Amino acid sequence: MLDTVYRDFGTGYVPRWHGDVIDPASAYLTPARHTLLVAVDERDASIVATAALDSRGPLHPPNPRRVAESYPSGATAQLRRVYVRPEHRRRGLARRLVAELLAFAAADGGYRAVYLHTDPAVAGAEGFWRSLGKVVHDEREDAGGGQGVVHFEIPIGGSVGVPAEAPVEGSARGLVGGAVGGPARGPVGGPAGGSVEVSSVR
Repeated sequence: MLDTVYRDFGTGYVPRWHGDVIDPASAYLTPARHTLLVAVDERDASIVATAALDSRGPLHPPNPRRVAESYPSGATAQLRRVYVRPEHRRRGLARRLVAELLAFAAADGGYRAVYLHTDPAVAGAEGFWRSLGKVVHDEREDAGGGQGVVHFEIPIGGSVGVPAEAPVEGSARGLVGGAVGGPARGPVGGPAGGSVEVSSVR
């Protein structure tokens, strides 16, 4: 996950924003209501996509006060680190990961809403999230443009259009500190005939 903040987002590592990237075990594996999913290219065991969920709502500042008040910590499942490497995009992998996160949030029973924000400058990000949820605040419309990010709510338990024919098989791989648990979510197509396996890291 760390290379994405340099190569794709252009921000570099910022401790107040990216602490979970340095220590994903504490952020997503230790708390029972949090989770981290990874997609692994079975040809070389490289991680090609990630998606995470935690119970921390958006903070004010830097987010707008109205957004922070509408999505409080504890009652909000925030989607984070949903990222697919460029060579693996346009194959439904992000939708598959998000579908698993939404199912996790629904099974928890304590989340009232699923929230995320995205930087519309990232190619494809805004259109992808608009296809799954509703915009609850667009900072580009604020006086001065705010941070320029767009805030979304995604329906808990809603359909995200994942193909039903993808089989579920295999077992989860140990990717973070050797800690694993839960079933693999099954393969999806990778480039050049390869296969990518989506797994729950816990």
